[in-house]
Amino acid sequence: MWYFCDVFGRIWQSPFILFYLLAFWIAPAFLHPQCLDFTPPFQPQQELQFCQMYKYLGCCDYARDQELMAKYYRIMDNFDYYGYSNCAAYVQDLLCQECSPYAAHLFDAEDPSTPLRTIPGLCPDYCSQFHSKCRSFLTLLSDDPRLSELEHDQHRLCQYLELDDPDYCYPHLLSNERLTKNLGRTTADSEGCLQLCLEEVANGLRNPLAMVHANDGTHRFFIAEQVGLVWVYLPNRSKLEKPFLNITKAVLTSPWEGDERGFLGLTFHPNFKYNGKLYVYYTVEVGIDERIRISEFRISSTDMNVVDHGSERIILEIDEPASNHNGGQLLFADDGYLYIFTGDGGMAGDPFGKFGNAQNKSALLGKVLRIDVADNERGPLYRIPPDNPFVHEPNARPEVFAYGVRNMWRCSVDRGDPNTKEGKGRIFCGDVGQNKYEEVDIVEKGRNYGWRAKEGFSCYDKKLCANSSLDDVLPIYAYPHKMGKSVTGGYVYRGCENPNLNGMYIFGDFMSGRLMSLKENRNTRNWEYSEICMGVGLTCSFPGLINNYYPYIISFAEDEAGELYFMSTEIPSATSPTGVVYKIVDPSRRAPPGKCHSEPLSVHVRSNLIPFEPKETLIGVHVPTKHPRLSNPEEPPDIGSKDWLQELLDIFREQDEQITPTPFTPTTPKPLRTSRQRKGRRRKGKHKNGAVRLVGDEEGRGDRGRVEVYANGEWGTVCDDLWNTKNAIVVCRQLGFHHALKAAKHAEFGEGTNLKIILDDVQCEGTEETLLDCQHAGIGTHNCAHYEDAGVICGNSGLE
Repeated sequence: MWYFCDVFGRIWQSPFILFYLLAFWIAPAFLHPQCLDFTPPFQPQQELQFCQMYKYLGCCDYARDQELMAKYYRIMDNFDYYGYSNCAAYVQDLLCQECSPYAAHLFDAEDPSTPLRTIPGLCPDYCSQFHSKCRSFLTLLSDDPRLSELEHDQHRLCQYLELDDPDYCYPHLLSNERLTKNLGRTTADSEGCLQLCLEEVANGLRNPLAMVHANDGTHRFFIAEQVGLVWVYLPNRSKLEKPFLNITKAVLTSPWEGDERGFLGLTFHPNFKYNGKLYVYYTVEVGIDERIRISEFRISSTDMNVVDHGSERIILEIDEPASNHNGGQLLFADDGYLYIFTGDGGMAGDPFGKFGNAQNKSALLGKVLRIDVADNERGPLYRIPPDNPFVHEPNARPEVFAYGVRNMWRCSVDRGDPNTKEGKGRIFCGDVGQNKYEEVDIVEKGRNYGWRAKEGFSCYDKKLCANSSLDDVLPIYAYPHKMGKSVTGGYVYRGCENPNLNGMYIFGDFMSGRLMSLKENRNTRNWEYSEICMGVGLTCSFPGLINNYYPYIISFAEDEAGELYFMSTEIPSATSPTGVVYKIVDPSRRAPPGKCHSEPLSVHVRSNLIPFEPKETLIGVHVPTKHPRLSNPEEPPDIGSKDWLQELLDIFREQDEQITPTPFTPTTPKPLRTSRQRKGRRRKGKHKNGAVRLVGDEEGRGDRGRVEVYANGEWGTVCDDLWNTKNAIVVCRQLGFHHALKAAKHAEFGEGTNLKIILDDVQCEGTEETLLDCQHAGIGTHNCAHYEDAGVICGNSGLE
């Protein structure tokens, strides 16, 4: 897995190293608000009465606020007027820090190696004032026996209450702009990339390209694999051993990477809870013809987690003139009709007929179709909605709802704002482009989406583009192929758990692995773009969260509660079990406790259950273990062994080595490069074994080229036998890129005929420092030729 962000390259600033070592603390480089239960802060549903300083964002709900108030009055009942007048504010402040957005830091809860404090970490000046006026309150605030021992020694007491990270001490953290600026908002880096995190939900899937729910109150989700299997997952994420649907024998697909055929779509009838109907979209072979098939199935009468395979009724079949551009989306919109999104028939440039399939309303390809499948037990399998836009147009197919579509891949219906319902019913689609642009559209009745006259905002077929009768609608957003080459449509977030994301359309790109977002400006009605990156530093260091994902983003999904997911894979093959489902999480702010609670209906399970076992981990984050609080605060820390200080020294040493302008070697970890750093720049000096360089790109781009490796005093090439993305990621990471976009083969970047072939049969795990650390046939040993020279295309999370 290889989508992750650099950490120490951005955190540590070497000019301050000496100061840090002398002061024995580490300044926080990234915001990491965290409550005592290891979750992000929230805005209470009911306004706090006692700890009002945290009524807009904190870690206490109204019930806890009332408990703290009651504790406050119990303490204050022990004192006279003087105690009230001098110490009431101190007592309230100390009690309310449990509600601080940084409560975990104040009480040392973020570090499991240190005991949880009973008094928040205090700044020395504040502690001195509190000691001189109100030290007698300490034993009532806490049952820590050390406090009573140190009560009369101000210096030792305040040293005991001091935090290792002084930026977080109370009350100075309240005035620390780095900690308070934009607190509670979705974090963005200096380039505006939103810092989000992920939670692994399912794994071991073969090209998971659809995940849907039945909207029946059970909160099950159903994940479809390209080979024709659909699996049931329960709310606790366990998987039923018996598949929900198995039509692998009928589905036409192959193990080829990038094959667009197969099981492509699944949706449940709006009244599934009562009629048990669902609809699937897949490719089949009939004789020598390839077709797309839309079928209706019913649930088994004896098992709610299995389809009655004998119930299939073919609703619609359409001949496919080529094996690509098969569409694949099925959905029911708010009007209750079934929408079918077909591709233009394949090949390139929609070459079918005078104007192509997409502009031909008498063809069903390159369209959005809308049909009525209600009450179809008798009579026709589907009917035409009476308000379909072309029912009265001669030669037009009445099923057509919109046209001018190239290959819309993944569409969704906006649930609307949870409170105002603004946006409800809009249909968003990603339409895959040809040579230059990918686009996102909002599908509306009767509209022409331009293909093949236009691609994105630009003309593709200049003659058609100039036709005054085209009357096409422009996309809400389009991006060039330097950002990605195959859009994967997503969803407008309308869930409960991540309130900052409400109204944000989140989508991705299959080829580049980019996660992206659009947000509508209410004033201009324009859609504003923000890229999504994985959280850096400690941003994602919450239990269960990760900050990396496999690069091929296949599809997005929404569960019954409206939370958002996406599916990606390491190897884009229908038979590769490397697919993972991820849940999108905003670590900056969560919903208030209890607000998102749901009670799924019971599911009667007849199959064996396979418990979920997460395999992915947080990458690139290492927090040194803090030194334990001393039993004697005046005793110096033991620095004779490799403790927290030695770990810190090691980190600084690594950082110094990383920023020193010397060649990177296997023993000198290379920091991942930010998108603003110069790409492809070679360093002068003596090369070390395992060094790599990229050459041969005609445009001189430093992020791609033929791989040349330095070994035993000379440069040479690498053969593409067994060359894959794991090998490519080793090269790209060594050169400072965040990820590998492609493992190039067959001398795509030219033949290095003037060099020896250094490596053959390279097999990497993806975590090695250099190619020499991977398995290979031996330096200089090969059975290949230069027409098999391997290459890579690397990339970063920022715009390239």
